[in-house]
Amino acid sequence: MSTVLIANPKGGSGKTTLATNLAGYFASRGRHVTLSDMDRQRSALQWLERRPYKLPLIHGQDGRHSYTNSLSADWTIVDSPAGLRGDKLKQAVKDADLILVPMQPSAFDMGATRDFLQTLQEEKSVRKGQTFVAMVGMRVDNRTRAALALQEFLAQSGFPCVGNLRSAQVYALAAEQGASLFDIRPSQVSRDLQQWAPLLHWLVNASKQK
Repeated sequence: MSTVLIANPKGGSGKTTLATNLAGYFASRGRHVTLSDMDRQRSALQWLERRPYKLPLIHGQDGRHSYTNSLSADWTIVDSPAGLRGDKLKQAVKDADLILVPMQPSAFDMGATRDFLQTLQEEKSVRKGQTFVAMVGMRVDNRTRAALALQEFLAQSGFPCVGNLRSAQVYALAAEQGASLFDIRPSQVSRDLQQWAPLLHWLVNASKQK
């Protein structure tokens, strides 16, 4: 069993997009998946409520006060709220095996995330190698100057960057239907699936080291 925390104090960084699509991926692989939503807006749980019953099953959990790691779940994906800090952050990091930090290519996102990454580096479980952390670029257009600035920031973050996901309408369309990228015919999202490959490879390999 592995618990993946999706965290960034900046609102709108792509946490729920990352969390719901990760849950969709592991469910599509036949894994028992729990999607825990710590955010009072309940965006991840609302996505789950829209999910058609014919799609692979994902179990929902309200994690606003606390979340439990289901012993029967192969993967627990935790969507955290903006502004996660203090004791709640410490507990969430302690409970996680893996942490993904999504970031968009903007000066605002980089400024808001810099102190958060320093806090993560100082967490005991991260320092001792008990919790692995990685960065993910969100809504990245590699042709832009902002994307280059983001890559330079990520290279200095102290954590590996395991993927850059582009801004694509398919994410919004899937979210409206309670679906993930991995519930769509592969031929329709082949470019996006390629972008997800290194991220998923890192997650699976890192989980085996726990």
